[in-house]
Amino acid sequence: MKVALVNPCWTYEHSIYFGCRQPHLPLELGYSKAMLDADGHDVLMLDGLLQGLDNAALAERVASFAPDMTVVTTAPTYLFWRCAPPELRVPGEFLNHLAGGGGRTVAVGPHGSATPAPTLRKLGVDVVVRGECEEVVAELARQSDWSKVAHTARLQGEGLACNGGVHASPFVDHPALTWPSDWVAAHGHHHHRFDTFQKGAGAEVEASRGCPYNCSFCAKIDFRDAYRRRKHDAIVAEIDGLIAQGVGYIYFIDEIFLPQKALLEALVDRDVQFGVQTRIDLWKPELLELLGA
Repeated sequence: MKVALVNPCWTYEHSIYFGCRQPHLPLELGYSKAMLDADGHDVLMLDGLLQGLDNAALAERVASFAPDMTVVTTAPTYLFWRCAPPELRVPGEFLNHLAGGGGRTVAVGPHGSATPAPTLRKLGVDVVVRGECEEVVAELARQSDWSKVAHTARLQGEGLACNGGVHASPFVDHPALTWPSDWVAAHGHHHHRFDTFQKGAGAEVEASRGCPYNCSFCAKIDFRDAYRRRKHDAIVAEIDGLIAQGVGYIYFIDEIFLPQKALLEALVDRDVQFGVQTRIDLWKPELLELLGA
């Protein structure tokens, strides 16, 4: 099957979005591509901001590829699923330009996870994935009858038909992601870094997913909730690949970066700086020394 994965060209005119507006690696699409590639599918992955393509140009690329299925995300990356742009204007604009030229259509992201019916009606897609999306996208590519695919929702007449609840990925066995070199070169942004001269490209990596705490401001109810830690070797392999592509700074998108001695020791040995979101009261003095090494 031919599958297009699209992170649309995000613009924020008249938006109340308060998050970062710089380009970021679309991790959810990266994981989906890795699983689709493993299943032997022909995959086109596009990112409007990193490739300098507006939504009309993205739609033209997709239509030329002539996929059987097009997947569009409604948040710029997994990093922002918990604080996404509230409106659906940007993915809607891409889909309007696509105008049926991308085969069957799928929306992934926080909007369809939390409010599937309005998301389906506003975007006009065939199905939305509810919850973390990568395994569900791979299953949609395997199945011809999408009504049988769990963790999805679709419109049926005037009503909503849901198949199962929200999906939580096992996550721990996710492979090391690889990214096109031109995407990495275009990623000059060092997320949440304000300290000094920035050397090298930036990138995002995920070492863990979810959080054991329940802060009132964090929208993690329908996705990225239960805490899971990715296997060490895959994380380090992904980081080494990024460093080889010129990355000098990595931001770990983890909801909470809990102490991992082996990972910290690996980072000390590598020419890369990194940023995290954590709780300092969870760290012992010897691990704090590693964190700042």
